[in-house]
Amino acid sequence: MVENKKKSGGKEKLAPDYNKEQYLRWYELMLRIRRFEERALVMYGQQKIRGFCHVYIGQEAITAGMESVLRPEDCIVTAYRQHGTAIGRGIKPRAAMAELFGKATGCNKGKGGSMHFFSREHRYFGGNGIVGAQIPIGTGIAFAEKYRGTDNLCVTMFGDGAARQGALHESFNMAMNWKLPVLFICENNQYAMGTSVKRTSNVTDLYKLGHAYDMPSEAVDGMRPESVYEAISKAAEHIRSGKGPYYLEIKTYRYKGHSVSDPAHYRTKEEVESYKEMDPVEQLEETLLTRFKADKEVEAIKAAVKLEIDEAVDFAEASPFPDPSELFTDNYLQEDYPFITD
Repeated sequence: MVENKKKSGGKEKLAPDYNKEQYLRWYELMLRIRRFEERALVMYGQQKIRGFCHVYIGQEAITAGMESVLRPEDCIVTAYRQHGTAIGRGIKPRAAMAELFGKATGCNKGKGGSMHFFSREHRYFGGNGIVGAQIPIGTGIAFAEKYRGTDNLCVTMFGDGAARQGALHESFNMAMNWKLPVLFICENNQYAMGTSVKRTSNVTDLYKLGHAYDMPSEAVDGMRPESVYEAISKAAEHIRSGKGPYYLEIKTYRYKGHSVSDPAHYRTKEEVESYKEMDPVEQLEETLLTRFKADKEVEAIKAAVKLEIDEAVDFAEASPFPDPSELFTDNYLQEDYPFITD
């Protein structure tokens, strides 16, 4: 990636010039997430995946732009719509699919399911099922990084519904007061479950919530990896320089319902179709085909991703369920707890 000079308002400023290789990397990751989620929906329909399942279809550009900025040492904590974020962090589709199937080979040994992925290796702290609970968790992780004296940051992601939680305000205040290295990201897909932002908040530009704490805050186009990359690059530089937290409201859209059981009757077909015209995966493919004439590379990526997701499903189906003894492993245990006896 290089930088070109562009004129703006009579002045020259540096703007990124994304090369073919960068677009191909974004496209491969975004297509991998899209195909994974599409297959997860099919597997849920066949009752091979049970429980809650929230897919990321439509929001893939956020993960792609973000991961081209973050370091492996940086941390991420997020909410339950998180398969795509986890795959972007490095969790393999086969381990992710096996986790959805509740199999022992899943990234959490089949114990976490759709909403509770975790990977210490990839500095990925979930996947949290309680709305807004990850916001103070991410603030605490950032505090730990500052305490250790690293220049790592913690990306703390939440949806527009969680922006109304009191824990957000407590966390914003603490993060600014102690100048913690945390990047707060609101993935605003317009609906908290089935209720629009306009019906649940007097402040519909959710980035403005950060202004009450003098926190640098911006709105970002979440349908383009370029805009996400630029915004997170700026925020990460600010945070790593020791200036404290940053808040981005990344505006995006989910094409499916809140979960697989949600028919999404609260939206019009016209609204959904208008957003599909801005589909991040299709826009990126169009850029590769028209600007870079990357027909062969695109077809190769499509074939490779299809094979990868097919293999992930086969792996999940062939894997065993956890042994019943696993109920007693990986649990917090206080050896001298006095209130339970054999």
